[in-house]
Amino acid sequence: MTRMIILIGGMPTTGKTTLARELSLRLALPWLSTDQTRLIMQGMASPEQHPHLLSAHGLSAAEFFQQFSPEEIAEREYMHGVEAWPGNKKLIEDDFTWREGFVLEGVNILPSLLPSLQTASDVRSIFLTDEGDDALRQAIFSRGLYADADTYDDTLKEYEIMWARLFDQRIQAEAQQYGYPVVRVQKDSEIDMPNVLLSLGLPV
Repeated sequence: MTRMIILIGGMPTTGKTTLARELSLRLALPWLSTDQTRLIMQGMASPEQHPHLLSAHGLSAAEFFQQFSPEEIAEREYMHGVEAWPGNKKLIEDDFTWREGFVLEGVNILPSLLPSLQTASDVRSIFLTDEGDDALRQAIFSRGLYADADTYDDTLKEYEIMWARLFDQRIQAEAQQYGYPVVRVQKDSEIDMPNVLLSLGLPV
């Protein structure tokens, strides 16, 4: 049996974790988040070698959004994925703890990096987006991205909406460029799951 690895990328708040969990149950595969692998790499990385992984450490939300524009934050988030990729690539190619495969989700899955994978596993990738800013706004204002939503001012969350949308546009464009499917989620599992399965080439 060929080892199957499913990669789910996309901007924050699109439901990557929810869909990964549902796929995990449906396919009897474990799921992981690139948030976990990024934390591991941050624990081992040096600021000189991985400046984007570590450069926000110690900044409050107000200091962070004063220092960086939405465009710069979107670029930084993208570079997080680039600098975390060696760890994620190693996991995808060489980790056989889960011999039947696994589901890996997170913002650090970038379309431009996937062609570099060298593995005999059956790797299938999708990228999630949403239809508009309502769901994005609700998620950011209720939970926050930089920190817990109740720990920083709502005016700063407007910057998060802006950078998240810029990041989303870049990921969608790259997915199209490299031929990976983009699924527009409705936050309704009865709609989203069949669309995800079809896009992955799996039975509904």
